[in-house]
Amino acid sequence: MSFNKSEIQKIAWLARLSIEQQDISTYSDELSNILNLVECMNSVDTEGISPIAHPLDLTARFRTDSVTEVNQRDQFQKNAAQTDAGCYLVPKVIE
Repeated sequence: MSFNKSEIQKIAWLARLSIEQQDISTYSDELSNILNLVECMNSVDTEGISPIAHPLDLTARFRTDSVTEVNQRDQFQKNAAQTDAGCYLVPKVIE
């Protein structure tokens, strides 16, 4: 896909970018290359491939993600004015 001068100027205007006249052909080539890459990527068969959050199977570098402290909620809530079912109760501030 290639872009003409008016299309590049319109894209630049929509993106609120200022492009020098001598750079329009470079932008046209670069945008065409990007869209060709996207088209190529869209043509890849990804059926049966599950999405992943990270390409590497990483673990925590410094320590394992495990609970290291005992539950002290009851002790902490002794200082609270009001609690119910392990939650702190506070005065209503919005009517």
